[in-house]
Parts: sequence; structure tokens; C-alpha cells
Amino acid sequence: MATALGPHPLDTHHTRSAATASRTAFVALLLRDLTVLRKSLKEFIPRTILQPFLLVFVFTYVFPTIGQGIGGGGGRGAAAARGESAFATILVAGVVGLCILFQGIQAVALPMVQEFGYTKEIEDRVLAPLPVSLVALEKVAAGAIQGLLAAIIVFPIASFVHAKQVHIALQYHWPILLTMIPLACIACSSLGLTFGTFFDPRTVPLLFGIVVLPITFLGGTYYSWTALAPVKVFGWSWLQTVVLLNPLIYVTEGFRAALTKAPHMHLYVIYPVLIGFTALFLWQGISGFKKRVLS
Repeated sequence: MATALGPHPLDTHHTRSAATASRTAFVALLLRDLTVLRKSLKEFIPRTILQPFLLVFVFTYVFPTIGQGIGGGGGRGAAAARGESAFATILVAGVVGLCILFQGIQAVALPMVQEFGYTKEIEDRVLAPLPVSLVALEKVAAGAIQGLLAAIIVFPIASFVHAKQVHIALQYHWPILLTMIPLACIACSSLGLTFGTFFDPRTVPLLFGIVVLPITFLGGTYYSWTALAPVKVFGWSWLQTVVLLNPLIYVTEGFRAALTKAPHMHLYVIYPVLIGFTALFLWQGISGFKKRVLS
């Protein structure tokens, strides 16, 4: 009878494929994280804007106002003003890139350290009906969305809080910006996934002391990559070579290409290397996540 009349209505619950179940669970976990973010906007917004605001306010407003503008090269008058304006323009891209990096660490790495350590919340996540690797990818997706929101919040601050003119060239570089923002957000969230699976609560101070701090200062936040060429030993621009190991340099240079007309690294270098870093961090982070969960 069942064959003649078709499947029994109660049997429809058993026809959902594993892919559909995984997709549903992935979306549910993502919506859960976004709901938590919406309810914690009072903490998210101050945490996001404080550091970029202080960087831009001090370096591009306070210093020029009191006569200690960075980028003026010790000169006076129009030449010093042009130097300070060039520094402010370079700093805009660096601040946006740095904000996305810190958001990837704060939104992915630090919560994951707690979930593996104190709260054990990760055990509830891995019980969802989807592969463990997709649980890790959901963390990256949620972190990337938070990085995107952080960039949207920070960009006006970096553009308008200054004493000297900042030269933004968005009208020519929209395609670069629209591709660089999601790529940078995913790359930094993937880096956060790698950090979150490698460090535990006892070693979090090491994360900021010996990893994040060098990445920040050697990531092109306050200078362009091309400006490092004069730093040489025996004719070799050693610092310009060493910072190529830093993923943040490609993020800041990418935003420099997208937002300004300042000298920057070639785009045919930025995109492939940043995509390569993203793939590396995803592979390392997912492998570490599986190891921590299944051990």
C-alpha cells in the first residue's frame, strides 16, 4: 500500500541528506554567534574603535597640532605639511588592516581558548550534526563578519580624525576594496583559528607578547613596504625581505592600494600571497581544531 500511494508522510524526516543537515546546523551556529554579537554591541563597538581612534588621534591630530608631526622629516612650512599628510594617508590603510587583524584574534582566537579551557562550550558545538571541520569554518565565518563590521566602523574614524589632509582615492579603487575587505577578513579570522587551537589559557600572554606585538609593528601599519628599501645591510634590504613573512603586511598594503595613491606593493603579489596565507591558516587551524576536539 505504501508503494502504491507513495511514501508515508512520517518518512519525510528520514529523507534529509547529510549535506542538508550540515548546512542547516552551520547556519544555526552562525546565527547563534551573530545573535550573541548583537546582544554584546555595547562591548564590541568600544573594543573595536578605541585602539584605532587613539592611533589616529595621537599620530595625525595631536602630534601635528603641537608641532611634532610625524612624516614632516624635521622640515617646516609646506614641506612638513606634505610629509605629515602623506603619513596620515599611509596610516589610514594601516589602521583599517590592524583593526581587522585584532578583530580576527579577539573574535576567534580568544573565545576559542576559553571554550577549550574553562567553559568547555566547544563540546556543545561539536555535537551539532555536521563535520568537525565545518564547526571550525563556522568560527572563521563568524569572525570574518565581525572583522567586516569592524572595518566599516573604523574607516570613518581613520579617514576624518586628523589635523592634516588625508588623500583617499576610493573613486578609482572600488574593485580592489571590494575584494580586499572579504579576503583580509577571512585571512585574519583564519589566523585567529590557528592561534586559538595552538594556545591555551596559560599561554595567552605569550600570544600577545611574542606573536601579536611583532606582527603589529612589522606589519606596515605606520609605513609602506616600499619605504623599507633604505634599511640595508651590505646593500641588501633585509627588513623589506623579512617582513614578507608577516601576513599583516599584505593586508595593509592591499588597503593602501585600495584606499590611497601612496606607493605600495604590487597587487599581483598581494592577492596570491594573501590567498596562500589564508589557505595555510585554514589548513593549520582546522587540523589543530580536530586534534584538540578528538583528543
